[in-house]
Amino acid sequence: MLDDFHDAAWLEKTRAEGDVAAWLARVPYARFIGVSASPDAEGDGMVFHLEPHAHNVGNILLPAIHGGVVAAFMETAGTLDLMLATRTPRLPRIVDFSIDYLRAARVIPTHARCRLLREGRRMANVQVKAWQECEEEPVATARLHFVLGVPEDPGA
Repeated sequence: MLDDFHDAAWLEKTRAEGDVAAWLARVPYARFIGVSASPDAEGDGMVFHLEPHAHNVGNILLPAIHGGVVAAFMETAGTLDLMLATRTPRLPRIVDFSIDYLRAARVIPTHARCRLLREGRRMANVQVKAWQECEEEPVATARLHFVLGVPEDPGA
C-alpha cells in the first residue's frame, strides 16, 4: 500500500487546495516539534510556524531552541513549500541542506518563509529564512537542493 504522499490523486487534491495541514498531519516529527502553516497575509505563499515547546529546548541556560529542531523546522518548511510551488505535483527528495545560524532561537514562536530559487526538470533550489519577532532579524537562513520525483499512480 502506498502512503498518501505517493498517491498522485491525493497529492494533486491537497496541493490544489493548499492543504499543508493534511501534509503536516502525515509527518510525525513535524507534529511532535509543533510545525504548522498559514497563508501569508500578503497572499504570497505560506508562512510556517514552530510553536515553543519545552521538549524543543537545547540550551536550558539561555533558554534556546535546539539547533537541530530549527534545522528540521526549516527543512520541513522548504520541502512543503516546494511541493506547493512546483509547476506540477512533484515529490522532492533532499540532496543538500546548508544552514546558517545567525542568533539564538529563543523559546518563543518561530516563523519561516521560503523562496523557490529555481525549479528545473529534475532539480530545485529553495531558500528559507526563519525569524522570531522581526522578519528583518532572522535567527537562521538555509539553502536546500532537491531532486524532484513524480508521484505514482496507484491505478496504473
